[in-house]
Amino acid sequence: MAEKIYDKIKNRIASYEAGEVFFTTDFKDMASLPTIRKCLGRQVEEGNIRRVMDGTYEKPRFSKVIQEYLPADPEKVANAIAQKYHWTISPCGDIALNKLGLSTQVPVVWTYVSDGPYREFSWDNITLSFKHKTNREISFMSPVSIMVVEALKTLGKNNIDENIVAVLKNKLNAEEKSMLLKETTDSAAWIFDVVRRVCE
Repeated sequence: MAEKIYDKIKNRIASYEAGEVFFTTDFKDMASLPTIRKCLGRQVEEGNIRRVMDGTYEKPRFSKVIQEYLPADPEKVANAIAQKYHWTISPCGDIALNKLGLSTQVPVVWTYVSDGPYREFSWDNITLSFKHKTNREISFMSPVSIMVVEALKTLGKNNIDENIVAVLKNKLNAEEKSMLLKETTDSAAWIFDVVRRVCE
């Protein structure tokens, strides 16, 4: 019976794409949590999956270029955690600047705003930090709109110039600009002014 459960879990994992992040609880329809942990532990030993942190796993991605497995993608881990706990999240701080092309710096701490609680998760040399924001602030905005607002807050009102506006204008597509303009009307006046210039 245990071997059948192991094979079922192994087959489900085989259907995942490389780089996919998943949790012990994703298999609770198949067996008890202690049995699932044993099966996943065996999968780790066989090298089919990697344990990122307690209860969190990844199907590793292999790079043909460097001929080795790549580290777990912090963004995929963050999004998987958010989906598990039903949080709305978006990159903030240096991560938001980096994703929008406003900075090339990738910090060790990957910071996200969230409508969930303050939480931190760490593995290897990576830390995910989730900072709580009220529902009113982020729950009714698209991820791109939240990210733009957070990037502008990180830069600060006095550091926004025409180059910043031009980068954002080129980075966002027409649909994203339309959503941004509609969703930021209640933001600080200076932020909405920048948004208006980006969306012109």
